[in-house]
Amino acid sequence: MIYEACMSRKPWELPFLADPREIAGVRNVIRTHLRLWGLCEVVEAAQLCASELIANVTTHVGVGTPTTLAVSMSGTYLRIEVHDPDTRALPTLCQVDAEAETGRGMALVNAVAERWGVQLLTDRKVTWCEIATDLIAPDGHGGGARVTRAEALLTLYGAARTPRPSAPSLVSVALAEEAAIHVIADLLHWLRAHGRDPDETLDRAQMHFEAEVSA
Repeated sequence: MIYEACMSRKPWELPFLADPREIAGVRNVIRTHLRLWGLCEVVEAAQLCASELIANVTTHVGVGTPTTLAVSMSGTYLRIEVHDPDTRALPTLCQVDAEAETGRGMALVNAVAERWGVQLLTDRKVTWCEIATDLIAPDGHGGGARVTRAEALLTLYGAARTPRPSAPSLVSVALAEEAAIHVIADLLHWLRAHGRDPDETLDRAQMHFEAEVSA
């Protein structure tokens, strides 16, 4: 398919000082990056896991600890890492009562992520988790059948830009209108899967349409 493109998902890092007030900003950065990566479906899971791993550092290592969030792809899984300099305070999966107000952090990560663990290095520890996506390749795209249909349509459109004249009946026009609605919906899914803003694209398309009509 001529419009099928690989999605560039380069690893990135965000250094900061562990503090409950930093979590909201970190969540915003995660949301922005994952939308650009076309991974909107795992934004909430990634935000939750990162928040809990950072809270773990804040609680058990201390406020103000130099911390780094690292995000990358591990095959078709999204990998979230939190680095901190304390190799003694290890996160553990605890059994907590339903009414407990604390201690649920790693239980939440364990429930949301496919797997998690701790890597001890000479100067720091890395607490990581991996979240499943619907990708079939690390540089592929998600979106399922809708995106596949949209790419097929874009391929055909690129191969034949000039439509053939015809005289359709009212019934065929109504059916074509319904099909066009589905095509537009599929294209919006394709844009979203490739990290684009469907609303912005619709606005631009409307501007092109109105300019061409007025001309």
